[in-house]
Amino acid sequence: MPKSKVRSKTEYTDAAVRRTPVKVKGTPTPRWYLVIMFGLMLLGLAWLVVYYIAGEKIPFMMELETWQNFAIGFGLAVIGLLMTMRWR
Repeated sequence: MPKSKVRSKTEYTDAAVRRTPVKVKGTPTPRWYLVIMFGLMLLGLAWLVVYYIAGEKIPFMMELETWQNFAIGFGLAVIGLLMTMRWR
């Protein structure tokens, strides 16, 4: 059986690496934005936890249906998570 030819391998070279610094667009996020963002996420989590633990004893939570309580809790958390996309 004939032998296969040995191919000479060329060294793999990465594309030219950019060594120039990249400017970040805009300024850093203000402190109030971070407070609101984390506050909404924690408020949504707190709403769900309170609903699970004591939802039957709190009058305004009893007036709401189950899906409405879930919508409020997850809605607040999702709004906070969506705010993270603009965080710098």
